[in-house]
Amino acid sequence: MSNYLPALAVAILYLAATAMLVWKLREPTTGNAAAFTGKRPALWLAGIAFVLHGLLTFSRAGLPEKLSLPFFTAISVTMVAIVLVQLIMCIRRPADYLGLAIYPIAAIGLLCSEFFSGQAKALSQPLQLHVLLSIMAYAVLALCAAQAALVAVQRRYLNNHQPGGFMRALPPLTSTESLLFSLLTVGFGLLSLSLASGFVFLEDMFAQHLVHKTILACIAWVIFAVLLFGRWRFGWRGQRVVRWTLGGFATLLVGYFGSKLVLELILQR
Repeated sequence: MSNYLPALAVAILYLAATAMLVWKLREPTTGNAAAFTGKRPALWLAGIAFVLHGLLTFSRAGLPEKLSLPFFTAISVTMVAIVLVQLIMCIRRPADYLGLAIYPIAAIGLLCSEFFSGQAKALSQPLQLHVLLSIMAYAVLALCAAQAALVAVQRRYLNNHQPGGFMRALPPLTSTESLLFSLLTVGFGLLSLSLASGFVFLEDMFAQHLVHKTILACIAWVIFAVLLFGRWRFGWRGQRVVRWTLGGFATLLVGYFGSKLVLELILQR
């Protein structure tokens, strides 16, 4: 059953939260991250949108009785996970700014899942665990990519001696880099669990068209492993970290959503 009007209402809540964040960035601030302290109404709006988004999306996905993830539903479920992780992060850190990228995409993902419904086989209980671990890993690593992009922008502004504007509303570069590696560590752990569960629960990767996904996920795992080792052993930071993070995430993106797009929407398998 489609829920066009509720989905549209949730999308409006997400966009309203985004608009509030943009307004906060435009306000004059007296110190780093000062725009993201206080009552933080954007987070309350995003929290309400998240709850409603989750109810609509998991109902469409078939939970808790089963789990079926056609292409657009998979995007919507993944965005629910990404928003959840971002909201949890905001409890301890001023990471509100990530909502500027996340909330509009969440709104689009929800609307697409309602207006472009598809069909997919229901997954068995063991496979549901693997898929949910994969989604959580993807969610955290998606935030890593967003955080890496922010670090790149901060470095560019600072190198060009332009610390003003919206940069004054963001945490210091050392804090954003520290958060990036915290997210990378958690995302790497979840990706490791996801791969381990996949090797245990998947019966025939060739018959299930999962070989390419598994190979690309393993490549991404190696990229993130090398990156974390380089940080621990050699103190890597800066543009090298940004490139490796975005490269690892792009590999995951192609492995899951790229292959799912080809199989379901183009080849219709």
